[in-house]
Amino acid sequence: MSAELPPSTPLPIPKSFWDNFTSGLFVMPAVAMFFTFSLYPFFNVFYLSALEWDGISTLRRFVHFSNYIEIFHDKIWWLSMGNAAYVTLLALTLQNALALALAWLVDRDIKGGQVYRSIFFLPPILSGIVVGLIWNWIYMGNYGLLNYFLKAIGLDALARAWLADPDTALTSMAVVHMWKGFGWGFIILLAGLQGIPRELYESARVDGAGELHIFWKITVPLMIPVFILVSVLTILGTMQIYDLVVATTGGGPGYHTEVPMTRIIAKMLGSARFGYACSMGVVFGAILLTLSLLQIQISKRSRVD
Repeated sequence: MSAELPPSTPLPIPKSFWDNFTSGLFVMPAVAMFFTFSLYPFFNVFYLSALEWDGISTLRRFVHFSNYIEIFHDKIWWLSMGNAAYVTLLALTLQNALALALAWLVDRDIKGGQVYRSIFFLPPILSGIVVGLIWNWIYMGNYGLLNYFLKAIGLDALARAWLADPDTALTSMAVVHMWKGFGWGFIILLAGLQGIPRELYESARVDGAGELHIFWKITVPLMIPVFILVSVLTILGTMQIYDLVVATTGGGPGYHTEVPMTRIIAKMLGSARFGYACSMGVVFGAILLTLSLLQIQISKRSRVD
């Protein structure tokens, strides 16, 4: 008589498997949200950019690369890119220079430094629409505060409708953007300055180095990574400016203050060319990515040298 085989028993599931499975359950909602609201739209925009579509109807016509070819002949689009580049150049130089100067002063433990930190950080946290409306009143031609001040000091010839004049509209809007944005650079630069060991400054002063020499030989080299960060954030933030333009000029007069974001929205909603707007968004994103990578590479090489 043959011996009976013992009943088979299931292999125990390792505890590590249940730990990973439980962790995965907690992560899944975040992964699902990332895929739904970030990853899927990112790849879908490339598909939509190859369509002629109004964004509503079910009629979609595949036009291959026609939208991208049209962009290179769109003079208003490149005008908007030039306007954004002009504002970005002012922000990279004047805005960040002001932020660095204020951060350097506050870092020297001046009286009331904590108060200044709060004051300088107020503009960035304000609503862009609210800031634009306030500055719109300041720049007003007839009853604006700026013109009132100019007339009060005898400079009546300089008074004008600053946001309605094609010669001053873009620069005036850039001033608003720099006023609102310098606080971000101020906070980041101040944090970088406070991270520099004070012993380096004290040793340099003992050796007889002046403040300007200390700034160029100690502060600037150690702050290069922070400068890179602030510059990249400035480029990305300024090139994508939208709310201040809408609240101040709306892109006018004419197209003198048109920027890429207002142009994309205008094509998407005003002209009902959803596919063409998506193609402009793809090109715009590629330009921003290229500028950021290029700036990082240039900064790294200059730091090594």
